[in-house]
Amino acid sequence: MKGDVAERPDGVAFLLLLPTAILLLGLFVGPVLYAFYLGLTNIALMGPTARHFHFTGMANLHRLARDSLFWESLKLTAIFVAASAIVGVTVVGMALAVLIQHAVAWLRAAVGAIVVVAWMLPPLTAALIWYAFSTSGGTLSLLGGSSRLDVLDSFPMTVVCLANIWATAGFSMLVLSAGLRSVPTEVLEAGRMEGASRWRVFCFLTLPIMKPTIVTNILLVTLLSLGNFSLIYIMTGGGPGNATDILPIYSYQQALVFGKLGYGALLGDVVVIIATIFAYLYVRMSRTTRMAAA
Repeated sequence: MKGDVAERPDGVAFLLLLPTAILLLGLFVGPVLYAFYLGLTNIALMGPTARHFHFTGMANLHRLARDSLFWESLKLTAIFVAASAIVGVTVVGMALAVLIQHAVAWLRAAVGAIVVVAWMLPPLTAALIWYAFSTSGGTLSLLGGSSRLDVLDSFPMTVVCLANIWATAGFSMLVLSAGLRSVPTEVLEAGRMEGASRWRVFCFLTLPIMKPTIVTNILLVTLLSLGNFSLIYIMTGGGPGNATDILPIYSYQQALVFGKLGYGALLGDVVVIIATIFAYLYVRMSRTTRMAAA
């Protein structure tokens, strides 16, 4: 039976994958390609070009290159993703994973449940919780002794980064916990027998062994954070001013607030390109990990 499966012709495998390929082309590749086309047109939300739009060539690209708000938005996106996802979520997720691995049963269950519930909350709920916590009259201002203290308005990027860490750390904790469980115990015991402290064992044995898991986690949380439109939009709307105007927010504003659908589509295309690069890196890293394991 196993020999028959192994010798199955490639044509049969192609037929089995064909329905999935058709759905992928129709529901993902087609809309993405159409969005790239719209990014090179003068389509608008209202007015004559709402219906009778046409291809404008490189006009939107030239505008993009000269748009100082786009470059500022790109910088803010990099800050948000690097601070909250690459550093914050990964460090907090690793700390929680280590705590859960070594904590007593009741503490492990309590911390795990709280963190996972925070991760599973809808973005709307998480945003409202952090808005109520950090705005004037909220919990943080009352703890600070002044009901007029508005931390969200004073430090908007810091607060939205903390909110993203709080909302995403549960995912990172689950991924890194699985990686910690895969570390061979005999390697750690050998390090301890050589007189290494817990910290040195963790830094020089555990982390190198977990490198593929850590890289995979970073790529995944980067993708999650890159498309985290709802959290920031509900908390700040991209403000105050343009302080939290990351690319998904800026794309939305140009397309649906200012009515410039073509330019908004082009900004969305930039987000798709960045996400595709990280997705490619994730797939390549996964393939390299499987080949190493084999």
